[in-house]
Amino acid sequence: MYETIKYDAQDGVGVITLDRPRVKNAICMVMRRELAHLIGELRLDRSLRALVVTGAGGNFCSGGDLGSLNDSARLGEASAESRRQRLVDISGLVSNLLQFDRPVIAAVQGVAYGAGFGIALTADIVLAAHDARFCLSFGRLGLVPDFGVLYSLPRVVGVQKAKELVFSCREVRAAEAQRLGIVMETHAPDDVLARAMDIARSFTHASALALSLSKRALNASPTSDLSTMLMLEADGQGISMSSDYHLAALKRFLAKEKQLFAWPHDGSSKPASPGTV
Repeated sequence: MYETIKYDAQDGVGVITLDRPRVKNAICMVMRRELAHLIGELRLDRSLRALVVTGAGGNFCSGGDLGSLNDSARLGEASAESRRQRLVDISGLVSNLLQFDRPVIAAVQGVAYGAGFGIALTADIVLAAHDARFCLSFGRLGLVPDFGVLYSLPRVVGVQKAKELVFSCREVRAAEAQRLGIVMETHAPDDVLARAMDIARSFTHASALALSLSKRALNASPTSDLSTMLMLEADGQGISMSSDYHLAALKRFLAKEKQLFAWPHDGSSKPASPGTV
């Protein structure tokens, strides 16, 4: 179906695998188009409850494939306008990933460089293998970060730290990425995708409505004021409280029965007891 990516869906969980392992899943123009097409299709697939993004061959993504990207615009031959338009053309893909109304989980192994770092930042949850390495390498080539990095990174680490990571082009290992809030959990390389799948499958038992409303409000929070956020809370809660999912969950809670949704336990915290929220 696709040349540069693989997609599989089962029981409400979709898995996108960046699949150019010989070049560490570098993003060529074909991959950009294929990702844009696939994400556009998945936005309309209401059977999908969660999405996992990962890479083939032990790496997540090494960034843009500069050789491929210049095949149709040889160095010095393309205008600034045409190169700018090429980035504008992928803005829809970045926006669709960031605004995807169901949970997106990135399972990162090996390198997440350049635009690969940007793809990881579009996820709601980033899990990293202990060998994961993140780097905003754009400056080494005299380039500005793209793939939404200038939007997403300051919202995760703050403006000053974002500047340091962009200006220095230094590599960030998994443990530091977790301290900075870029990564939620770190795992052994053989376990990171399995953990991502466990979390994704748990969301198939959650309220799709509540997750969508919560994600939309949280995405809006960094640029909103208190009044706006309180209104979003009131609107979202009013809608959620009238949903079939909430009414059934409330009935189970009052009867001290086990709820359908439970965060998958990984040994770091105790699971909730029945009758608690």
